[in-house]
Amino acid sequence: MEDEFVRYLAAKKTVDDRALNKDVWQKLVEIVPQMEAKRPFRILEVGAGIGTMVERLITWSDWQHVDYHAIDAMPQNIQVARQRLKSLPPGWRVQMEAIDLYDFIAREQGKQTWALLIAHAFLDLVDVSTALPRLFSLLPPKGLFYFTINFDGETILEPVIDASFDKLVMTLYHQTMDERLVNGRPSGDSHTGRHLFAHLQAVGGDILAAGSSDWVVFAGENGRYPADEAWFLHFIIHTIHQALKNHPQLEPARFEQWIARRHAQIKQGELVYIAHQLDFVGYKQGKK
Repeated sequence: MEDEFVRYLAAKKTVDDRALNKDVWQKLVEIVPQMEAKRPFRILEVGAGIGTMVERLITWSDWQHVDYHAIDAMPQNIQVARQRLKSLPPGWRVQMEAIDLYDFIAREQGKQTWALLIAHAFLDLVDVSTALPRLFSLLPPKGLFYFTINFDGETILEPVIDASFDKLVMTLYHQTMDERLVNGRPSGDSHTGRHLFAHLQAVGGDILAAGSSDWVVFAGENGRYPADEAWFLHFIIHTIHQALKNHPQLEPARFEQWIARRHAQIKQGELVYIAHQLDFVGYKQGKK
């Protein structure tokens, strides 16, 4: 299952590349040169997965003299990231560490800060009200944040199989995000995107740009999904299945048929998948 998750993260890269809000990204690009003047430019990414955001920043930006620290709770993710990032451009130093987010914050709080904090497709997997104040303690005054692909309560699967049953499945699936516990901690919010406006204000964050970063996946030319995105879709349906397979509000046989039908739609190049998400860029208030 860990290997399948790694493949999912790799397959997701092209989906994320399309989804990331270009206006929010451009605002970050405009601001960074002012920060980068103080070298090295220190970046911290939490929930870094297999390093796809590092790859993206290397490709999309012209930043130089970057000191990048990437953490993830899954050792296998970090192992794969190290393999993917064996070759780095001159001036880039990337350190990767397998560690729990809260353990990392407890270790580093009050000891060092980073000029830019990145959380990509991650904040909707934690309790933001608990995590965000602690994360902001790792930013200096005027330090930047770039929070991307934050789920915001809408999952669309087309074509419709049964309108009422489809709606029930999605409603229950979103509820599992709201009720998720990891190591006994609340760990999710199906409306993280919209709630981040208030959460950021509460911790002294000034939002400079925000915008939608929806996942939109469909079979294009010749009825084929791009890159490895069919696998991405199969994994999404598998995730829904795992989350709801014993749910008391779903008749088991009907739900199994629904799952099988969705997988069949992917194989036939018929399934369209849309997930609504939001991106943010801004800085921590205070004097430098």
